[in-house]
Amino acid sequence: MISESQFKKELEIVIANAIREDVGPGDYSSLACIPDSASGKAQLLVKEDGIIAGVAFAKMIFDYVDADLQIDTFIEDGAKVKKGDVVFHVSGSSQSILKAERVVLNSMQRMSAIATKTNQYVQLLDGTSTKILDTRKTTPGFRAPEKWAVKIGGGENHRFALYDMIMLKDNHIDFAGGITLAIAKTKDFLKANNLDLKIIVEARDLEEIKEILKSDGVHRILIDNFNFEDTRKAVTLIGNQCQTESSGNINETTIRQYAECGVNYISSGALTHSVFNMDLSLKAL
Repeated sequence: MISESQFKKELEIVIANAIREDVGPGDYSSLACIPDSASGKAQLLVKEDGIIAGVAFAKMIFDYVDADLQIDTFIEDGAKVKKGDVVFHVSGSSQSILKAERVVLNSMQRMSAIATKTNQYVQLLDGTSTKILDTRKTTPGFRAPEKWAVKIGGGENHRFALYDMIMLKDNHIDFAGGITLAIAKTKDFLKANNLDLKIIVEARDLEEIKEILKSDGVHRILIDNFNFEDTRKAVTLIGNQCQTESSGNINETTIRQYAECGVNYISSGALTHSVFNMDLSLKAL
């Protein structure tokens, strides 16, 4: 996984690009009718129930736009919220508040939706030892906040990108000439380049799992698109030799049954690619 400093840098890049995209050479609507000296206050208002996420990220956005803005927080990231709750007040330059408004709302609405969905999955897994993971199926340019939202919702992050973990999926295996060759080539590559990365290998059936288990150095087997019966068989085959992860069209109605098969992890792209933004608004006081 990437370091905290790398992750913070990713967040800073997201903010800088979002403000560049939204503000450009200037917020002419505000510049046209609000004096530079004007100050104001606004509140972040919740308009539907869920898990709030992005409070800390919003503070980073406001600070980027204007370090003199004051944030008074009443509800922290990860808390359950209901319609009518006020998450924070922001006060200071009216122009600065308006410049940051849309980026803050867009970010918090999506992050809160992801945290809410993740928390629903976490609740469905309650009482099992299985943990929920996100994937790389994120919005281009917004991955860091989305993965942060998964953590806020009680889930765990999978690899951040293509550079912090090895995942040999079906296409890698086919292009490399088979599972055993793909694993061997990967271990040689890591050694030659002095890289210490964990290796995950995808299996499409039980025979592929048997082949994977013949090679040392595999951290986790991805049990992809298996039914419940074959998942249980796969978990038994693997035992304690390495970690197990289920994936592939797992949803609210099936996640508990997959967890009860005994897998260590379940990964779901739906956490980040199939959510509807939580309704929030920033209103002047």
